[in-house]
Amino acid sequence: MSSQKMQKAIELVTKATEEDKNKNYDEALRLYEHGVEYFLHCIKYEAAGEKAKESIRAKCVQYLERAEQLKAYLKKKEGKDNKKKPMKSSEGNKGKDDSSDSDSENPETKKLQEQLQSAIIMERPNVKWEDVAGLESAKEALKEAVILPIKFPHLFSGNRKPWRGILLFGPPGTGKSYLAKAVATEADNSTFFAVSSSDLMSKWLGESEKLVKNLFQLAREKQPSIVFIDEVDSLTSSRSENESEAARRIKTEFLVQMQGVGSEKDRVLVLGATNIPWVLDAAIRRRFEKRIYIPLPEQHARTEMFKLHMGTTPCSLTDNDYTHLGQKADGYSGADISIVVRDALMQPVRKVQSATHFRRVRGPSRKDPNLIVDDLLEPCSPGMPGAVEMTWMEVPGDKLLEPVVSMNDVLKSLANTKPTVNDADLHKLKKFTDDFGQEG
Repeated sequence: MSSQKMQKAIELVTKATEEDKNKNYDEALRLYEHGVEYFLHCIKYEAAGEKAKESIRAKCVQYLERAEQLKAYLKKKEGKDNKKKPMKSSEGNKGKDDSSDSDSENPETKKLQEQLQSAIIMERPNVKWEDVAGLESAKEALKEAVILPIKFPHLFSGNRKPWRGILLFGPPGTGKSYLAKAVATEADNSTFFAVSSSDLMSKWLGESEKLVKNLFQLAREKQPSIVFIDEVDSLTSSRSENESEAARRIKTEFLVQMQGVGSEKDRVLVLGATNIPWVLDAAIRRRFEKRIYIPLPEQHARTEMFKLHMGTTPCSLTDNDYTHLGQKADGYSGADISIVVRDALMQPVRKVQSATHFRRVRGPSRKDPNLIVDDLLEPCSPGMPGAVEMTWMEVPGDKLLEPVVSMNDVLKSLANTKPTVNDADLHKLKKFTDDFGQEG
């Protein structure tokens, strides 16, 4: 139970208690609610036994009661502008304000919102803008829609309003979801919802559209918010006479809610991603004010991707080698390049497995990298000086010198890995971009 999320939950409620004592009730309320979200996540995914779950539930009830007291007080203060202090924590529910949200909240709505809690990303993915190679136009549009309004809200007043709907479209594996991860990381003060069709679909008639409605209601409550819908085409394809009534109602609810997102009070951005934008309903397409094409990476971006994916793995590649690889990988997506490099990183392992001879070499000790030893073993050809016939099974675990990845390894993997995007799909995407989008 001493997981990272549990520690985070404890830190949040500890801070909430301190802010409560210092009468910073707005901040205390926010921290109580955020801490309870982490506790609920632990109950759902990490709690080891029933006793542990019951203990966390009891704490959640306690913190939620206090949060409701603060919420009722702040609501009353805002409405009547009086200076009355909130009741003490020890008073419990006694004398609780009748206008409290918990009294008036619909139990069904609360249940649906609890189902959507798992869509909230609490742990940031740790993807920075610089980790995304290329796509400068797309990054600038996202910064304009997400980061600037949060950092400089005074810039967006009057008729200058931030974008409320952005559609990222392009071939598979070009970085659409990765861009969304960068948004989730960089937008520190916003709530990020990562939604899939499974979060919003239900076998019960009428519940799916209620989930859609409650998703946007929850996003407005926790604004500034970003709602990321991956593969948005699965929920909002073109309406037709042959589709079911349930599917039509979900699309209608999406249209209504996305229309509401544009109001001045809302600070909610809807971020959609799709590989087949031409199947989107025309009304949904209109709701996405910015439609950005995420193309296959250009040469300089492909070169950078090879470097990023190689990372700190020992290799003998030079800058000229990376440039050459970027040229040869024309037509490959970012995901394709990732697979090429992953395969190339396995080439030294395959050399070790297939080696019949090893030789002793000088190199850093596996136990202490600062210590240079002379008894390390590396795979070699039988005719090399000092070659000893043996298999990798006979090599001690701490005596193997890792072969570095060479240019030939990467070229071999590149020749064996074919691109996943064909010309027909690219032609359709290009036509959609010409008609409705902008280059990313």
